[in-house]
Amino acid sequence: MKKFLLFLVFIGVGVSFQSCTDEVNSEVYHYTESEITTLRQTLNLPDETFDYTVVANRPIPGFNPDDPFHKATLGRVLFYDNTLSVDGSTSCASCHKQEAAFADTEKFSEGLNGQVGTRNSLPLGNTIGFVKYYGTDLTFQSGFFSWDEKFVSINDQSEAAITSPIEMGHSMWELATKIKADEKYKILFDKAYGGNNPITEENILDAVTEFVNSLSSRASKFDNSLPTAPNFGTPDVFADFEGFSPSENNGKRLFNANCSSCHGSSHNAIVQSSANNGLDMVYADKGLGAKEGLAYLNGVFKVPSLRNIELSGPYMHDGRFETLEEVIDHYSEGVQNHDNLSDALKNPSTQTALKMNFSNSEKQDLVNYLLTLTDYELVQAEKWSDPFK
Repeated sequence: MKKFLLFLVFIGVGVSFQSCTDEVNSEVYHYTESEITTLRQTLNLPDETFDYTVVANRPIPGFNPDDPFHKATLGRVLFYDNTLSVDGSTSCASCHKQEAAFADTEKFSEGLNGQVGTRNSLPLGNTIGFVKYYGTDLTFQSGFFSWDEKFVSINDQSEAAITSPIEMGHSMWELATKIKADEKYKILFDKAYGGNNPITEENILDAVTEFVNSLSSRASKFDNSLPTAPNFGTPDVFADFEGFSPSENNGKRLFNANCSSCHGSSHNAIVQSSANNGLDMVYADKGLGAKEGLAYLNGVFKVPSLRNIELSGPYMHDGRFETLEEVIDHYSEGVQNHDNLSDALKNPSTQTALKMNFSNSEKQDLVNYLLTLTDYELVQAEKWSDPFK
C-alpha cells in the first residue's frame, strides 16, 4: 500500500511539474532583453504588447484576428513621433489629441513653421463603427475622414498629412529612409512585418492605420445604460434608460426626434454621410462643392460622429462654435435657408429652413444627453497614449 501511495505522489508531482513547464513554455515573450533595453531608451512600452482587440467582425480589409498587436504597437509609436515631420515639430497626435477624443482643441491646427490649416480637425475616437466609412460588405466606401470626403481610407489620409507642405512636409520615400536608420524602428517593424526589409512606405501607412482602427469608444454613460435586448436582439435606444436622469432621457427623446436622421440613434453608425446644415447663405469654403466642382454640393460637409462631442470642440468644419450650447442654438433658431440645405432641416410643408425653437430647458436637456456620449476610458487609456518618454 505504501509503495502504491508513493507511486501516486510521484505521478502527481510529475503531472504538476509538467503542467508548470507547459505553462511557462506557452508564455509568449514579445521582446528580448536587448530589444527592450533599446526600446526603453526612448519609449515607455510594456514587455508584452497591449491588446488592441476592439469588436468582432470589424469591417477592415486585411484584418488578422491572430495578430499579436505588433502592428498597432508600431502604429502607436509612429502616430506620436514628431520625426514624421520634416523639421521634427509635428506628429499625427499634434492635431489629434487623446484628451480631445483625438480631435484638436484649436479652431485650426498648427503645422510646419507656424502654418495653420483651413478646417477644424475631425476626431478619430470612433472610426471603425461607421458603415458609411467602410461599408458592411467592403464594396461601398464614402470618404473616410476629411470634411469634403476627399480620402477613401486612413492610409490615404495619413499619406496626405505626412506629405502636406503645411502639416509634415515629408515625401514617403524620405520618411522611410529616415526611419530605416532608427534602431527602435528596426525592432518594431521586424516584429510587425518580419522579413529582410520591412520598413517600407506601405508598411508605415499600414501600421498607422492599424493603430487608428483600434480607437473605439464603447464605455460612455450611454453605452453603459443601454437596456439589455431580449433574445440577443438590438437594444431599444428609444426607450427611457434607467441609468439616465429625467433630463438626459428627455434630451435623448428630443435628439431622436430632431437629430437622428443624420447622426443616428445608436451612435454606432451615421445615417447620412454628408449634408448642408445651413450655416451660411454664402460659403467661403464650399466643401464637397469645391472638390467636385458641382454647385448642388456647395456647403455640403461630412456628418461627423457625436461620440465624445463634449471633448472635441470647437465645432463645425471651420470651428465657429465654441460650445455645445452654440451648436444647439444654431439648430434651434439659426439654420439658414441655403439652396442645398438638407431635407432633414427643412419644414416639410414650406420646404424652407426648419426652426426647431427649443425652449431653454429643452436645450439644456439636449446638452445633458450629449454629455452621456463621453467615454473617459478612451481619453485615459495607456494603450492609446503617447509612448515617448
